[in-house]
Amino acid sequence: MKNTDITSQYKALDDQYYMPAFSRNMAIVRGKGAKVWDGNGKEYIDCVAGIAVCSTGHCHPAVVKAICEQAHELIHCSNLYYIPHQGELAKKIVEITGLKKVFFANSGAEASDGALKLARVRTKKKKFVAFTHGFHGRTIGSLAVTHKPEAREPFEPLGLPTTFVEYGNLDALRKVVDSDTAAVIVEPIQGEAGVIIPPDSFLEGIRETCDRTGAFMIVDEVQTGMGRTGKWLAIRHTKVEPDMVTLAKGIASGFPMGALVAREGLEFTKGEHGSTFAGGPVACAAGLATIGVLEPILPDIARKGERFRKGLSRYNPRVRGLMIGISVGNKCADVQKECAENGVIVNCAADGNLRLVPPLVISDAEIDRAVKVIDGALGKVML
Repeated sequence: MKNTDITSQYKALDDQYYMPAFSRNMAIVRGKGAKVWDGNGKEYIDCVAGIAVCSTGHCHPAVVKAICEQAHELIHCSNLYYIPHQGELAKKIVEITGLKKVFFANSGAEASDGALKLARVRTKKKKFVAFTHGFHGRTIGSLAVTHKPEAREPFEPLGLPTTFVEYGNLDALRKVVDSDTAAVIVEPIQGEAGVIIPPDSFLEGIRETCDRTGAFMIVDEVQTGMGRTGKWLAIRHTKVEPDMVTLAKGIASGFPMGALVAREGLEFTKGEHGSTFAGGPVACAAGLATIGVLEPILPDIARKGERFRKGLSRYNPRVRGLMIGISVGNKCADVQKECAENGVIVNCAADGNLRLVPPLVISDAEIDRAVKVIDGALGKVML
């Protein structure tokens, strides 16, 4: 079946049966490494990676093997029993993050919810502080600390009193964080906003403010974590020690999973939090395999990012590892379309920012090909 037929078939089914949550114009039917193919057999270099999810690339054989082997043994047993691979994965995440305890979730939004709950139950305080253009999820809890007005405002009141402060503005932050603040939640790099990288002093200032007032510092690493920036956590580019970190996206190579990781002495007690599906056998097997693939390539991610930076230097890209943003403005959609026509998939984030978050296994040759196409598209549309 031709791609147009597959796309039309999928669209017809979506229109009739699926709530219209997303805009779609392509059917992707196969993936391998940093490449995907549409139903017509056209090949693309994928610089979106399922929105920073497919960290090990599409269908990495080690991850596929781990999922299939575990699925043959046990798919689900609930949280009433010890779960295969769960303790192993928790231990590994503690080791690579430098924190102390893990609670698994099914998504980044759920991990955010868990962090907010933990902050509230341990501090006995109700207020939160978050940042403009920040994104932490679409559940009722995570949406309360997500700034995007069109996502948040239709569902207010959300039950978590939240004050939004300009991202990067420490003076404004210090004015609103007080002894009644349970936590400050922050992305070390704002991904949905278009890869906005703050100075280290901003994150250090948040830590100082939290220490002064007794608030927890929650660092949302859903998009930046698991090696995306060249370190297991983006916060590790600084000396800041967070109270909690949330993970998801790249944690299990596309298998739905999230995690709340907390410092020593900060954890849920039995009955305070739970999930039927979270941290199941297959998800944990995928997570362990993902870490196994990423560990040996982690030292090379910064170099790959610099290769993108050099190739796209005339557009002043914002780069931290394989997380790259370029300000394009209202022509971003045109750039995205031009890239796709020439075999590279890219993504437009907020405010006309082009976002590149390719699989961490992308090769130099694939980077060079992607850069050539992206540079050409930017030049054609922008210059």
